[in-house]
Amino acid sequence: METESPLKRERTSVSVNSMRAIAVLLVVLLLASCGWAEEIVIAAAADLNQVLPLIAEQFERDSGNRVKLSFGSSGNFFAQIQNGAPFDVFFSADIDFPKRLEAAGLTEPGSLYEYAVGKIALWVPNGSGLDVGRGMSALLDPQVRKIAIANPVHAPYGKAAVAALQHEQLYDRVKDKLVLGENISQTFELVHSGNADVGIVALSLVMAPKVKDSGRFFAVPTSTYPPIRQGVVAIRSSQHKEAAKAFIAYLKRPETINLLKQYGFEVPGSR
Repeated sequence: METESPLKRERTSVSVNSMRAIAVLLVVLLLASCGWAEEIVIAAAADLNQVLPLIAEQFERDSGNRVKLSFGSSGNFFAQIQNGAPFDVFFSADIDFPKRLEAAGLTEPGSLYEYAVGKIALWVPNGSGLDVGRGMSALLDPQVRKIAIANPVHAPYGKAAVAALQHEQLYDRVKDKLVLGENISQTFELVHSGNADVGIVALSLVMAPKVKDSGRFFAVPTSTYPPIRQGVVAIRSSQHKEAAKAFIAYLKRPETINLLKQYGFEVPGSR
């Protein structure tokens, strides 16, 4: 009886493996061509950089689509989208930006959704001797030399910080100590790295599990600044409109709403 040589068995194994690899590749290409697996690119306000990856991860598992996240200032993303930046979805910390895009015909009709209201907080790392429990008046402490806020020119959280300082009649007394972050995430890093003594940052950042035990915060009363109404919209030039709309719909699930609340956001229309 003829015995199959090791070389022949190896060639047969390689052939079978190659056929399997080709089959897998064909399935992937078929899924892509049918639009069953898409990648959406999301431009998101920096206050979401702790919670949105969790939402995106769950969406990917449930939908089979992929999500690529880019975080920054809402004002900068607004300008980029006006100039044709290839985003599919835009999360803004100021709902006025997506409303203006909608008015200009740059969004998918009916896709605008107010997903949250943000809040600001004073934050210091654990090594600081500053008592933020005193509230905004703590900013007058002699040990405070630099106060980090987001740039109010294009960052909604920066505008809220200025408004709160003015409401407490502190702005003129501390304005020379202000250092500006390009966005609220960079503002937090200025304090976390020791380049500022205290920061007025997004409550959503300091309530994140990775951060919560590394510092102390004081939630600034919402009565001292205008509501930070946040909106999301699908971009009209998107090549993945259905996946983009599906992601926005995903925000309305009770599980997603509860997650946003855990990170300090208020969700309009929810209890």
